[in-house]
Amino acid sequence: MSSLHKSRIADFQDVLKEPTIVLEKLRELSFSGIPCEGGLRCLCWKILLNYLPLERASWTSILAKQRELYSQFLREMIIQPGIAKANMGVSREDVTFEDHPLNPNPDSRWNTYFKDNEVLLQIDKDVRRLCPDISFFQRATEYPCLLILDPQNEFETLRKRVEQTTLKSQTVARNRSGVTNMSSPHKNSAPSSLNEYEVLPNGCEAHWEVVERILFIYAKLNPGIAYVQGMNEIVGPLYYTFATDPNSEWKEHAEADTFFCFTNLMAEIRDNFIKSLDDSQCGITYKMEKVYSTLKDRDMELYLKLQEQNIKPQFFAFRWLTLLLSQEFLLPDVIRIWDSLFADDNRFDFLLLVCCAMLILIREQLLEGDFTVNMRLLQDYPITDVCQILQKAKELQDSK
Repeated sequence: MSSLHKSRIADFQDVLKEPTIVLEKLRELSFSGIPCEGGLRCLCWKILLNYLPLERASWTSILAKQRELYSQFLREMIIQPGIAKANMGVSREDVTFEDHPLNPNPDSRWNTYFKDNEVLLQIDKDVRRLCPDISFFQRATEYPCLLILDPQNEFETLRKRVEQTTLKSQTVARNRSGVTNMSSPHKNSAPSSLNEYEVLPNGCEAHWEVVERILFIYAKLNPGIAYVQGMNEIVGPLYYTFATDPNSEWKEHAEADTFFCFTNLMAEIRDNFIKSLDDSQCGITYKMEKVYSTLKDRDMELYLKLQEQNIKPQFFAFRWLTLLLSQEFLLPDVIRIWDSLFADDNRFDFLLLVCCAMLILIREQLLEGDFTVNMRLLQDYPITDVCQILQKAKELQDSK
């Protein structure tokens, strides 16, 4: 470890040990990258995403309260409905004139159960594909959820619901309209069959199952948006970061902490996932056009070239912006980019500049290429040095 790196770690520790953390100092340090040693990144992200307050004295009570709240969500939205479903059909009282499996009434227990299954199947399909270039999400977590895996509880788990359902995947696909594939071409696809995954023994659960639970709870609590394909790519890096925290006390609660940080992050970017808002000033179409208008101000020649070839921002910037670049780079690089995004006061304005910087850094190739070559460049971005990209984005920001 270099003396410079040791000095950066000490700077973070000095800021984080203050009774009241000075947010501007933390942001300034974090923007240039957060060290992973000592769980610094995990702690900083929780502060930057407004999960932990700036007053250290309140952390213990707030964490205890939020983690208990998440346990309550599990009881109400997974365990209790699972018990009810396990008992359905045992008594004729479960099938009545007012409520039966074919009841179209939206308040019907059965109707709710089937609709939840549709959402669950899409989530299950997506989380199994998380970060296929690493094995982390397929491995067993060190801290399985005891509430869910308690052998004394006889209820239908999410795993059983997925295994037992007969709904076809075609009926549950819910993508953002206008994009046929939100996965980067250079990413390997995950196995499609449930049987292609190693079956973990009783009492164990894979990390992807934890992510599935987080997304299912989020969908239940946010019925207006529920689950849209791509949310799995947002929660994945958050959970990975918290679940690999070197501090076991924090790692043990990675699921609950990820849920609340994901919820806070989605509160800022959820408009990107709502099609009815696409053309509003807070929608994704406006943001994509903003990338091009920024490029026009900074590099007119490149802007005109892309216009001449009719390369619309929807062809590439939709995925860049909606998924916070999580599909364009390998996971460690995504995490490094997110350090800067979370640290910036106007984090999603900075994301627009990062996207613009990505275009400018390959300007020579784009100016020389035809439509096919340029589309390939933009959909399988060639530069892997994310620090170079962030530096260029910072230059664009400072030159405003």
